[in-house]
Amino acid sequence: MTQSTAPLFRPFHLHGLTLANRVVMAPMTRSKSPDGIPGPDVAAYYRRRAEGATGLIVTEGTTVNDPVSSMSANIPNFYGASLEGWRRVVEEVHAAGGRIMPQLWHVGMARNPANAPHPELPSAGPSGLTKPGVQHSEPMTREHIAHVVDAFAQGAADARRLGFDGVEIHGAHGYLIDQFFWEGTNRRTDEYGGDLVGRTRFAVEIVEAVRRATAPDFPIILRFSQWKQQDYTARLAATPQELERFLAPLSAAGVDIFHCSQRRFWEPEFDGSTLNLAGWTKKLTGKPSITVGSVALNGEFIGSFRGESAQTTGIDELLERLANEEFDLVAVGRALLVDPNWAAKIRDGRFDALLPFEPAALATLS
Repeated sequence: MTQSTAPLFRPFHLHGLTLANRVVMAPMTRSKSPDGIPGPDVAAYYRRRAEGATGLIVTEGTTVNDPVSSMSANIPNFYGASLEGWRRVVEEVHAAGGRIMPQLWHVGMARNPANAPHPELPSAGPSGLTKPGVQHSEPMTREHIAHVVDAFAQGAADARRLGFDGVEIHGAHGYLIDQFFWEGTNRRTDEYGGDLVGRTRFAVEIVEAVRRATAPDFPIILRFSQWKQQDYTARLAATPQELERFLAPLSAAGVDIFHCSQRRFWEPEFDGSTLNLAGWTKKLTGKPSITVGSVALNGEFIGSFRGESAQTTGIDELLERLANEEFDLVAVGRALLVDPNWAAKIRDGRFDALLPFEPAALATLS
């Protein structure tokens, strides 16, 4: 690398939150919490990343208190008996000097009832569509929508009570909130559907409820994406003007930071500009943004599920964009999954000690 790593290791301040640097551990589903309860091994896993100089840890997706929110009994919940396990996680990360937020999640129509808790219940989505034209259940009722909004708010309140440093709301990748965002899965004609702005209403209500349930200075991150698991070419916004219309109600509702998920962070979002999704989001909202997508690796993450390895790469372009304040924080996924000391190695210039990604890492909590 030829660029200085200094921009990555400047402190970041938001409200009462101070991060030692700009490195964020991206949320990555691990499915290592039997019966939805994170154990001591999960706490140790996150502590190792804090000890390795990661500025902020965003946990794997944790499901809110709705019977059809999860797709596996091994995915951690964020309610009931699981909360004591999460208390241990917070204590371990804070003892190592780290900062941590849970990612609150509802999988919506991505759930396969046969493989999930409560298999007798159908999955929930805005229109009951798993993807455009494929109907698997009835649309969510207003009562169910209100229940899920309350579940996110209660999860955030519990996070604050347990000592977490904020929360991230998962609104990306074709899960429930994103199913409301995307016209391909939201065909509603009531107040939760319609045009691009109308389809943000469910998320807006969640953000507003989370804010009421916590505090004015409790950080709220919203993760969103253009692409969907159902369609990697999908786009919520085809132009900067559409993106601005989409983001405005979410920003006004109380989102503090936007986590902008791309498969490859270096790809420009719109023709005529080199800005990526995080760059455009920061420009349009004035709010801090997080970039993510194949940071420090030469293969994007979809390949990992096909058993593909990925080699380490330099991060000169990332550092240059960060120095130019295109975005504020950098989420690192697989590179931190295989190496809890990734941030410390970058900080100390130990680039030759960085580890490639091997798919076997997905099976362990190293």
